[in-house]
Amino acid sequence: MTESETTARPQAPGPGDWAVALDDETAAGVRRAFERAVAADGVDPLSEQVLLSFTSESPARHLVADRDGEVAGYANLVPAHGEHPAMAEVLVDPRQRGRGLGAALVAAALAAGGPEARVWAHGNLASARAVAGRLGLRVARELWQMRRGLATGELPELLVPSGLELRTYAGPADDAELLRVNGAAFDWHPEQGGWTAADIAARRESDWFDPAGLFIAVDPADPDKILGFHWTKVHPATPTEPAVGEVYVVAVDPAGQGRGLGRLLTLAGLHYLRERGPGEVLLYTEADNTAAVHTYTRLGFEVAHVDAAYTAVG
Repeated sequence: MTESETTARPQAPGPGDWAVALDDETAAGVRRAFERAVAADGVDPLSEQVLLSFTSESPARHLVADRDGEVAGYANLVPAHGEHPAMAEVLVDPRQRGRGLGAALVAAALAAGGPEARVWAHGNLASARAVAGRLGLRVARELWQMRRGLATGELPELLVPSGLELRTYAGPADDAELLRVNGAAFDWHPEQGGWTAADIAARRESDWFDPAGLFIAVDPADPDKILGFHWTKVHPATPTEPAVGEVYVVAVDPAGQGRGLGRLLTLAGLHYLRERGPGEVLLYTEADNTAAVHTYTRLGFEVAHVDAAYTAVG
């Protein structure tokens, strides 16, 4: 399937309407539809990675459906790379639902993505399950959001064992090592494992970024080599929701596994987040990542909701 080399806004989804970028007006229209969907569903229909792809260098392709001069629906597609299948995310403005647009965008994304392409259903809502049923799709992957309280309940004491040192982010000089560890820790992960220097920079420039909340583990004998890191995040309060902390990324260099770094780094971040004040903390983990699920469960996290990735492959 060919892709348009323009930033045009298609009137309806079609095989030649995929664009390599969004102009500012279109991106703003997608964000308005996104905000209406969040208000209607209580779930973000698009991931942070998709929202960042509007304004940063990204391999993502974009499909926008207009109705009555406004963005009615949107699909984001990251092409297959290496062993990872294409991944899509789809948004339909709540005011435009019930007209088959969601199914059309999902079908277009799966067709453009090629064999084994997948599409995320954040929260796996009833409407998403209905579309999947009509298209004959099955769940290929589950991402769990897990949560635990911070205002109540004790945290284990943070004890750094001998032979390890914990510090916080020292600036862009750390970026190359962060990327190396992230790539090694998540080489199996279709989204996380593909981070670039631009991805680090975009997050560093975000309003929520706090260098004091990015914890780094090193061996004092080789302090320039990062063994693992925990990047925390605080989602600010909104008129309807309190602030919430996030275990944003925990990555351990495979060469450093077996030293309890995952638990140590997670715990360091939890203590920091509790001091920041949010009453609750969340994280995302693959449902089949048994080691991570075990660590987080022992630290008091429970499954709050599930995102599902659907595919047409039988």
